[in-house]
Amino acid sequence: MKRQPLDDSFKVNRNPVTLREIVLDKLRGAIMNFHLLPGDRLVERDLCDRLGVSRTSVREALRHLESEGLVEFADAKGPRVAIITLEDARDIYELRCVLEGLIVQLFTLNAKAKDIRALERALEVNREALEEGELQQVLDSVQGFYDVLLEGSGNQVAAQQLRQLQARISYLRATSVSQENRRGASNREMEKIVEAIKGGDPLVAHQASVDHVRAAAKVALDYLRQKQDDNSKVRDMVEPLALKEPRIEPRIGR
Repeated sequence: MKRQPLDDSFKVNRNPVTLREIVLDKLRGAIMNFHLLPGDRLVERDLCDRLGVSRTSVREALRHLESEGLVEFADAKGPRVAIITLEDARDIYELRCVLEGLIVQLFTLNAKAKDIRALERALEVNREALEEGELQQVLDSVQGFYDVLLEGSGNQVAAQQLRQLQARISYLRATSVSQENRRGASNREMEKIVEAIKGGDPLVAHQASVDHVRAAAKVALDYLRQKQDDNSKVRDMVEPLALKEPRIEPRIGR
């Protein structure tokens, strides 16, 4: 991918109430949209000038992004955009397979008719964003799809674990969907998840979710391997086993 130029939209319009959040969103967006690339040094003075804010605001935002895994303080030279290694990416995708597979399985068992309608709407928004939208719109639409799944699953602990990984998941998602031919495939995979959920089959839904994550992982890991020029041996992802299907009553009348 090519570095995209920063323009005047990067500058913050001051609002004392939400200034910290705005600075955080601007910096996170610059990383997600590849205006700032992995390994780029984040010099506070330069960021203050470009954003038009104080060092305190920039420093607080950088510390928050460090907690999200998007910024690292690796040495005495100061903060930089975090480099997600192949091992890091593989580990994140493995965990996604387990947690998202569980979330989808539980959603299939627990979701009400209104939840399924919301999921279908989110899928349509994603389809439109993939066809016409900018990268940030695509990321927002995918997150909207998963927000519906998280809310309807009934397992708030698993949902919380995924949300804690959200920033790095979104970054890897941006890496995969920015690659040629990935956008259409991504939506078709999500369609299979929705169809399995509508069919009331939690095991098929689980497998569709795992297949979706593994397909995204392949694209992102191949790209990272090429960009990092890393020929070292990295173990393959382990595919999780589906949880045993419980005895359930038919969906009729829900």
